[in-house]
Amino acid sequence: MSKLEPLEPELAVQMYLDARRDELADWTLKSHKYRLSAFVQWCEESDIDNLNDLNGRDLYRFRVWRREGNFDVDDGEEPKPIAPVTLKSQLTTLRAFLRFCADVNAVPGDFYERVALPKISGTDDVSDSTLEPDRATAILDYLYRYHYASRKHVEFALLWETGARMGAIRGLDLRDLDLDGRKPTVRYVHRPNEGTPIKNGERGERYNSISDRVGKMLEAYIEGPRVEATDEFGRKPLLTTYNGRISASAIRQDVYSVTRPCWYSKECPHNREISTCEAVEINHVSKCPSSRSPHDVRKGVVTLYRREEVPRRVVSDRLDASDAVLDKHYDRRGERERAEQRRNHLPW
Repeated sequence: MSKLEPLEPELAVQMYLDARRDELADWTLKSHKYRLSAFVQWCEESDIDNLNDLNGRDLYRFRVWRREGNFDVDDGEEPKPIAPVTLKSQLTTLRAFLRFCADVNAVPGDFYERVALPKISGTDDVSDSTLEPDRATAILDYLYRYHYASRKHVEFALLWETGARMGAIRGLDLRDLDLDGRKPTVRYVHRPNEGTPIKNGERGERYNSISDRVGKMLEAYIEGPRVEATDEFGRKPLLTTYNGRISASAIRQDVYSVTRPCWYSKECPHNREISTCEAVEINHVSKCPSSRSPHDVRKGVVTLYRREEVPRRVVSDRLDASDAVLDKHYDRRGERERAEQRRNHLPW
């Protein structure tokens, strides 16, 4: 066994991320960076400045600290326990990090095995959060009436109409749109070397048809509100800011913003005073209990398709997801609703 050499936690994380940069997708690397930031913060709070000093008891203490939601809590806020699936993701990344640390002689070779992963049931890793189709319709109606062809309108309309993931929407270039043909389409393309990979790589590349209504709205956006910009690779993104291609966090914030009931209906279902609610502020829109993420929009699309009995193969191909994944993570119909739909296909 090689002699252990001192290594600071923050430097070790930087080395780990650099080592894995070529093998991980950009969004995966960012997820690892975020999760390991929690570990670095815990080390700082625990006065651990050398990974050599870690022991099994420390790993247990970190697990409890992270489980109780103590990471990145604003002053005055009470920490909230994280979901089992979130904790498992956190600890899985920590195990991978500690294996790397063993390779650079910072911890013993088998030290990562002391990170016990929580056992979760088949439903613990499934979020119940979704955007109901009737709410999506209300939001789209409001956007068409009061924010026509705005960037938020484009983002939400494409998320809802194509069911694509946020990263696919962000990666669209002007050249990926065909708005002059008989039927308007968008094309989702995997471009990992230019900062816009899509979830399943080249297998996930596809054309999605869009309605004439959305096609005309896209033309109006391109001719009007869209900021004329290129990204660092010389490409012309569909969704832009004055700094180039829009960031994923900006899209996420936009979707949180437009899904707040007080934004499109001017009413609050949570009995809050709208004028003083913190979720009204642009940097806190995600704190509204009714705000929804781009992923929730995608789940709502699947629920709508299943209610309308769109063939499973069509849903799978259009959204680039297997039947098993669609059933487990996206279809939010209730069991009774599913049973009633099955009844419609029975011979009695």
